[in-house]
Amino acid sequence: MTTAPTERLWSAIDVAAFLGVPIGTLYQWRHRGTGPRAGRVGRHLRYDPADVRAWFNKKAA
Repeated sequence: MTTAPTERLWSAIDVAAFLGVPIGTLYQWRHRGTGPRAGRVGRHLRYDPADVRAWFNKKAA
């Protein structure tokens, strides 16, 4: 992950809100390997905002 030290990681709820999709859709994408890259912090799933934006821009192109 390439997050700047001042920017916090996003939760699945944050990513779902940013993309405007239900959280269930985000989990389905992760299961299928088609969604934005995520990592685990303990038992919590976290997303780098830069990775989410890059994934979105790639899909939109």
